[in-house]
Amino acid sequence: MKSSETVFRILMLILLTLCLSAFAMAPPLTFTFNDVIAPGAKQTDSYAINDAGVIAGDYIDSADVQHGMILNGTNLTTVDNAKCTTTSLSFYGINSAGTVVGWCFSKKTAAPLSFTYANGKFATVAYPKASWTEASGINDKGEVVGFYYANKGGLIRGFSLIKKKYKEINVKGAVATEAWGVNNAGSITLITGGNGGGAGVTCSSTTPCVSYVLTGKNLTKISDPSAGPDGTAVHAPDNQGDVDGTVYDSAGNRHGFLLHGGTYYDFDDPDGTNQTRADGLNDSLQLVGRYTDSANVTHGFIAQAQ
Repeated sequence: MKSSETVFRILMLILLTLCLSAFAMAPPLTFTFNDVIAPGAKQTDSYAINDAGVIAGDYIDSADVQHGMILNGTNLTTVDNAKCTTTSLSFYGINSAGTVVGWCFSKKTAAPLSFTYANGKFATVAYPKASWTEASGINDKGEVVGFYYANKGGLIRGFSLIKKKYKEINVKGAVATEAWGVNNAGSITLITGGNGGGAGVTCSSTTPCVSYVLTGKNLTKISDPSAGPDGTAVHAPDNQGDVDGTVYDSAGNRHGFLLHGGTYYDFDDPDGTNQTRADGLNDSLQLVGRYTDSANVTHGFIAQAQ
């Protein structure tokens, strides 16, 4: 009996050693990049991607008019809203049904105006009694997150919109809180930092960005080890526990990052070294974002992590 138990323990120890060795030898992720270009556009901004690989964002045409963009391969759906100024409409989130969420500057008030868009129709997203609302994330259940400017106190607060009910999200002690993305489990990515007014949260050495994932009432801090004084700005969560975003190094340069399996992977588009921002992420580890080239021109990109 004792001999059998000893053999069993030895076999289990060997198996555990092999598993740990395999884990230790697992190669780090690599990233393959391609530009995202809307047909006929002079500039393309890619902000979100769903599991089918459909990209949402905006593009600027030859007349310098900005349009909402839904890009499925080379098939471009152009979206315009008569209530928006001609230089502001963009989508920041997309779900598996192809419903997108975003905002623009109102032609009437010049304040941010938010909405979802599906099947050719807009639906307004407006936090009650707020001066303005910016919606940025949507999951497959149609739950929306974003942030708003609170009339009382003049502060930026995050929010969720679930089953037509709004709920404020605020990290205690933060100057400003911005909710960016939400996955199907309801985990929400949050950025806190300085109050940038209509620009949302700002990251600086005096008010560095501090990021979290909110799951229920639990906050998990997202802090890239390579971050400098400006901090880490988290963006999209996927449904596997991964998140991406932008990290600012000690010189203030921007880099994309992916947090996968507990490890932070920093990356740059080859044409945008030190000027890359990661925004969208799907369950296949496809990321979209933007980079600025040496001529100071902004481009969209899609990257495959593997």
